[in-house]
Amino acid sequence: MSKILAANFKTNHTRASTAEYIAQLDQWMQKNGYRDEVYIFPPFTALDSFETKSSIVVGAQNAYPTVKGSFTGEIGLEQLDEFGIKTILVGHSERRHLLGETQEFIASKYRWFTERGLTIFYCIGEPLEVREQGEEAVRRYIVEQLEGIDTSYENLIMAYEPVWAIGTGKTATPKLIEKTHAVIKSLCDRPLLYGGSVKPANIEEILSTPGCDGALIGTASWDVSSMVSMLETVIEQ
Repeated sequence: MSKILAANFKTNHTRASTAEYIAQLDQWMQKNGYRDEVYIFPPFTALDSFETKSSIVVGAQNAYPTVKGSFTGEIGLEQLDEFGIKTILVGHSERRHLLGETQEFIASKYRWFTERGLTIFYCIGEPLEVREQGEEAVRRYIVEQLEGIDTSYENLIMAYEPVWAIGTGKTATPKLIEKTHAVIKSLCDRPLLYGGSVKPANIEEILSTPGCDGALIGTASWDVSSMVSMLETVIEQ
């Protein structure tokens, strides 16, 4: 069964290093016959029209729900269209917790981009204090993060990223991932990725977990050799 792998560069890589990364990844995918789509989310300044012969999809980490306008520090659909970008991350925990995006704003952003047909990676996940309250508290938190979200949208890919596991080196156990994914699947029957300290050493175990359709990868995806290693795991499964 195919798996969806996505690399979130966050505030890492330049235009030059992203181009080199994608060129190397494209070459490896061609050589090894890797035909499943691989998603790359570089920073704004590295967005470009990359010519590849494999199934590499470049997306945006964020955008403002507008075609263009007076929104300092943001980009809109006009900037995405310049490079043919039709994929976007929405609801990432760093947008929620570090940059103050509310559920109301996230839902309005989600709705705006669905109306324009973009593929959306919609991120949800609980902080440590909610996880420590137990499974019912986690379920309530997830339900709240789905408020205002059309979960039947055909171009939706879900990503479960427990906040306490992002960039911390802590990874949820397969049992916890399976349980939480089952809850999310009961609320939204769309492809569901796991994210949170995914790396070559644990990706096989994560992808083997029932209900896990792939991985949204941060730190471990920034080096192309590490990303290739994880794609090799997908081939071997």
